[in-house]
Amino acid sequence: MCGIAGLFDLSGQAQFSRDLLHTMNQTQFHRGPDEDGLFLEPGVALAHRRLSIIDLSSGQQPMHSADGEITVVYNGEIYNFGELARELKALGYTFRTRCDTEVILYAWREWGEACVERFRGMFAFALYDRQRQSLFLARDRLGIKPLFYAVLADGSLAFGSELKVLKAHPGLPRQLEPRAVEDYFALGYIPEPRTIYRGVYKLRPGHTLLAQRGKPLSEQHEYWDIPFRPVATGSEADTCEELFARMREAVDIRLVSEVPLGAFLSGGVDSSAVVAAMAQLQDDPVNTCAIGFDVPQFNETDFARQVAQRYATNHLERVVASDDFDLLDTLAGFYDEPYADSSAIPTYRVCQLARERVTVALSGDGGDENFAGYRRYRWHMNEERLRGALPLGIRRPVFGALGRLYPKLDWAPRVFRAKTTFESLARNSVEAYLHSVSLSSDAQRKALFSPALQRELQGYRALETFEHHARRSPTDDPLSLIQYLDMKTYLVGDILTKVDRASMAHSLEVRVPLLDHPFVEWVSGLPVSDKLRGQEGKYILKKALEPHLPRDVLYRPKMGFGVPLGKWFRGPLRQRLRASLLEGGLAQTGLFNRDCLEQLVNDHQSGRREYSAPLWSLMMFQAAIAGDDFALG
Repeated sequence: MCGIAGLFDLSGQAQFSRDLLHTMNQTQFHRGPDEDGLFLEPGVALAHRRLSIIDLSSGQQPMHSADGEITVVYNGEIYNFGELARELKALGYTFRTRCDTEVILYAWREWGEACVERFRGMFAFALYDRQRQSLFLARDRLGIKPLFYAVLADGSLAFGSELKVLKAHPGLPRQLEPRAVEDYFALGYIPEPRTIYRGVYKLRPGHTLLAQRGKPLSEQHEYWDIPFRPVATGSEADTCEELFARMREAVDIRLVSEVPLGAFLSGGVDSSAVVAAMAQLQDDPVNTCAIGFDVPQFNETDFARQVAQRYATNHLERVVASDDFDLLDTLAGFYDEPYADSSAIPTYRVCQLARERVTVALSGDGGDENFAGYRRYRWHMNEERLRGALPLGIRRPVFGALGRLYPKLDWAPRVFRAKTTFESLARNSVEAYLHSVSLSSDAQRKALFSPALQRELQGYRALETFEHHARRSPTDDPLSLIQYLDMKTYLVGDILTKVDRASMAHSLEVRVPLLDHPFVEWVSGLPVSDKLRGQEGKYILKKALEPHLPRDVLYRPKMGFGVPLGKWFRGPLRQRLRASLLEGGLAQTGLFNRDCLEQLVNDHQSGRREYSAPLWSLMMFQAAIAGDDFALG
């Protein structure tokens, strides 16, 4: 895995500073500590940091075509590069290396912008074509690898693998994007394509961007979307057999490496499935690692150990203390912008542990989105049946009033998530799903935000992001729709962002077989009853894995990485929380209502209410923007 950076003059052929390019590139040293490379000519500057995985001796970048007319910097892995190289050789192209980077050069020459449609893997790259006077940016279909860009005041386009690359440029605008603040406090992350800075963007997953000298910057172009197109299936046994075969093939193509390779093993279904497939595909024991917690309800190591023993893996395990909060400032530095998923802490630790033995690790990310594994899918579908029974005109006033009158209904059945359920039933499906995944409600954010910030928002709500994707959804099935929404927002903005930054902080490459795009396409077309059957999520995946994994691993309550935030904020982080939110820069930004901040802190620390999620998001916001002098209006 690597880091890329660069500048492209949209209007002329400015001579860029080598020192500036080097500075931008060095901010992402952690992404590629093995080598670096720079390329400059009038109007363009490209940089690369390399983590050597394949073709260690001759895969240096920036890489040029044989005639020097095309240059590429690239972050990722294209797993079908051998097949593409053979096809391109048959068309007359000569290769000097045996790495996937060179395939991009000649795929561009042969197929132009459509080249990305042939790549199977995870990637973000920038390709300069001297003859066409163009720079082509591309990102993989699911957004596994990141890419940021901005047009600067001097007319140049700047890009990089992380936001810190662009922040190293003195010409980057540092004006706050108010809509990103609203998105962040609703979701805990800033969804594509926005960043915390106005005019600075993330390239969307499955999109490309073509910059041509002398022309305005084009809109992002979408080349792929999750189809949710029904696929032919036979009996349940046939579907299970095909599913495991497809998953095994997606794992197999990700085992190519010239450096040590292993896998994360949390003890959950998805990572265990990947390890089971790996063990059947390689002769040597699989290198696995697991993080445990000294809090029993968050500790899955017993289940990870069952899988490790079954497949005789080379297993490494470590326990993380429940007071492991020393990473707060470190995390803010790696994420560059506000990011509030507290599981970033154990994710950072498991990547740190994996790097002790391997340079490449396979993960099980994507299984929940593909196969409807999250509990919120069950809750949403239970509520959806009630929404279907009554029109919105009745539900909105009745359940809206119930939600306001009953702040907490501990007596309600499990299907009713107390206040959240009543509030959800008063909304349409998209509004309800956003409400169920939000860290705070519209009313809570309105109380939190200052009048000045509310004026800047001009009525914008985070709901608009969900509505945008819902309008473009290829499916109107209620379950498939919320899976689609998650893949467009939560998967890329939270999960994949978390894993990319945590792994790259340790120069570790993470490969994600369950997000292999042919596998995702096929799974998306399976009947919804194969994903969520009754109250059982991942139904068909679990059935397919019954011959390969212990039943205790497959059919147990989902746990996941957890962090005892509530306990921290009432104990060891008590004073830091007050200092960050009430005494430090956060209260002085003009973004928030100070009375609301005080009430959140006091109510939580007194034990009257549980506000750990919004308090954590505020603390991480403060840590991320420290040093930025944001001005409103």
